[in-house]
Amino acid sequence: MTLKHVTPPLRKTGTPRAGASILRWQLAYGTLGVPQAAAPIAFGLVALPLTGSVESGATMVFAMTTAQVLGAVPVSRLGRRFNGVHYLRALIAVRTIALAAVTVLAAVGAPFAFLVAAVVAAGLVNGAAYGYQRLLLNYLVSPDRLPRALGVAATLNEINFVLSPVLASLLGAVSPVGAMAAITVLGVGPMLLLPPIPQARGPQDGQPSGTGERIPAEVLLWLFCAAAGGAAVAAVEVGAVSFALSFGLAPGWAFLFASVLCVGAVTGGVWVSLRNRVPERWKVAFFLVMSTAASGVILAGGHIALTLAGAAVLGFFLPLLGTFYSLVVDGLAPPGRRAEMFAFLRTANSLGVIATSGLLALRGLPTALLGSAALLLLASCLAALHAVLARRGRRPGP
Repeated sequence: MTLKHVTPPLRKTGTPRAGASILRWQLAYGTLGVPQAAAPIAFGLVALPLTGSVESGATMVFAMTTAQVLGAVPVSRLGRRFNGVHYLRALIAVRTIALAAVTVLAAVGAPFAFLVAAVVAAGLVNGAAYGYQRLLLNYLVSPDRLPRALGVAATLNEINFVLSPVLASLLGAVSPVGAMAAITVLGVGPMLLLPPIPQARGPQDGQPSGTGERIPAEVLLWLFCAAAGGAAVAAVEVGAVSFALSFGLAPGWAFLFASVLCVGAVTGGVWVSLRNRVPERWKVAFFLVMSTAASGVILAGGHIALTLAGAAVLGFFLPLLGTFYSLVVDGLAPPGRRAEMFAFLRTANSLGVIATSGLLALRGLPTALLGSAALLLLASCLAALHAVLARRGRRPGP
């Protein structure tokens, strides 16, 4: 597969300066998701003393995720004419102020509605922040090294999603407000770690912006696949407590199911990094079929070992698919709309999480698992059909 890539990377990407810049980008990416990874536990702990209900934390997570979905595209478009690093730092500053407000409001015992308003402000910039973080990588890495860089980023992201909830739990046991303060400080990481990238600027006066170019319809396919994958992963992560109870375990064993999923994802991220290749469409369809099979095993249940094995397989293919989606969107999107499309990609994943969370809350774990498996099955069929048509030459390749 050949992906177009017209954003100029830094020259001599093997130089120490370029290597240091890539390392700084990776570390910034790793800390970008800390607040979102720790939010379910941290929000639940700070909301409990105010409302007396741990479910209030889920309300805060839902409010932040919904705001992220609504704000991803418009906030991304606002930054088109600015330097990408400067704009991303501004977005992180807004998120930090909003999370700091949550910490202070929780400390003083403010009404719960004030906390919800603050997390909405944090969520509004989250999707766009991801879009610009991903866009900046194009200036640091040559196209042939992008799969490896994205594989490393996926590995760091999964490590973050393993460690951040643990950190929130440990600190929250001592002080819920302290845990909230800690994740707020860690979330500042991208603002401090990002390297300067002068060439990551928007179009200047008299230059075409490229923002009026149409998005190829093929992008919709991969956005749907990303949403289906997000739904399947959320069924395991959000439903972890339900899984534990269904197998007769204490609720505290919920971490086991999410941890196995993340270990599988870390393994998949390492595999992507070592191979450093862009998979063909038929391989992506195969990845989706295997993910669907793993989701089916989880749905069937029966024995905890089978469920854990299904979660591990599902996690393994997560970075393989995520890396492909990022690369194919990069290749299909017009240059002036790449940040917007990367934000759309994160938004699609969030929509899958919201859909599964809603089914889990309204209809229970079996329905949520069935719904997510059905979405993955449909995504697999569409991807396989697209691969067949592309091989026959009926559609242009990305």
